[in-house]
Amino acid sequence: MPLPLFLSFCILSYTHTNRQLSSLHFTLSLSLSLSLSLCVYTNLSMYMSRVAALLLQMKMEFLRSMAVGIVVWALVVRVGGVEVRGSPPCDFPAIYNFGDSNSDTGGISAAFDPIPPPYGLNYFRKPVGRDCDGRLIIDFIGGSTIRRPNETIFEYGISPFALDMQIVQYDQFKSRTHDLYSKDPKLPKPEDFSKALYTFDIGQNDLSVGFRKLSNEQLRAAMTDIVNQLASAVQHLYEKGARTFWIHNTGPIGCLPVGTFYIQNPQPGFLDQYGCIKGQNDMAVEFNKQLKDRVNKLRTELPHAALTYVDVYAAKYGLISNTKSQGFTDPIKVCCGHHENYVHVWCGQKASINGTEIYGASCTTPSTYISWDGVHYSEAANHWVANHILNGSLSEPPVPITHACYKQPGL
Repeated sequence: MPLPLFLSFCILSYTHTNRQLSSLHFTLSLSLSLSLSLCVYTNLSMYMSRVAALLLQMKMEFLRSMAVGIVVWALVVRVGGVEVRGSPPCDFPAIYNFGDSNSDTGGISAAFDPIPPPYGLNYFRKPVGRDCDGRLIIDFIGGSTIRRPNETIFEYGISPFALDMQIVQYDQFKSRTHDLYSKDPKLPKPEDFSKALYTFDIGQNDLSVGFRKLSNEQLRAAMTDIVNQLASAVQHLYEKGARTFWIHNTGPIGCLPVGTFYIQNPQPGFLDQYGCIKGQNDMAVEFNKQLKDRVNKLRTELPHAALTYVDVYAAKYGLISNTKSQGFTDPIKVCCGHHENYVHVWCGQKASINGTEIYGASCTTPSTYISWDGVHYSEAANHWVANHILNGSLSEPPVPITHACYKQPGL
């Protein structure tokens, strides 16, 4: 597989570095306007020599004509797992990701306040827009809601760029690329959009908002609409020519340490044996059941699509329930931030507590923690999860991501 180039849409940042960092080979970010969490992989050899000069040349034209921003990262994608017998690996010219902060590589950071240190310290050695100490799951394969949120980003940090807005941004990018390709064939080929892999990692924030704003009954009733909106996004992309979809379900949200920060003396049965909030995990399981059923229905509605449903919940809960044997500490402990005696100073923030300034610093061994900041997983945990989902062992159909383009018989 050729060395891929990773594009993530965001805004208002310009950086350029050229340093060898294992799988990350270079970073170029050029922000022209507004976008979020749409990730694209394409061939590095095709673009490396031209992309920087071309994008700089087009900067003012883009500013006048449309709201799109580009951040470019190049990295090597390593995918482990079994081979599908008799079939060569898929030749994906690009990967487009639609997601929340679990797979946002810089959109929120660029659109609003930049993510501060110590984010990024464990891999990039500086903040690079990811809510993590290093790489995300999307980085190993190649913070939004599905519905538009009814709260502002300043309340709980939920991105205002819901899935429907990300789809609009994708449409703009595709249209603009098609227009520019006739002027410079070094840009992505128009026909490559139909050959790309389209990934979805979104839904956690819809549940999070629901826990704050809705009763359990109201949230259950809303799930059908949430799932249908995701399905509508898949259908829209299919109508635009997309054919291969890799769809993550949502993780065990009840195991995020932030959920227990303000809970004192929980009633028996409120938490499971690993310290997770059982009711919230039950909601995630119900959401995933409806999502899986809807993906199965999409297979009938989209006869030429290859859809893979990926059980990220099973991978993450499998890690949480086996932390010690996998070399991790207590899954409810947080690496970055000050969280003691119900006093909370978030990762990278400062606060004055009883006249003493407290800084939300990183722990000394991030690689032993599952939770980085109470909401997002550490790079080590992301890497572990990626290794357990990319080989297809937790997917339906059970094929590795390298062979996700093949529509399986009977599905």
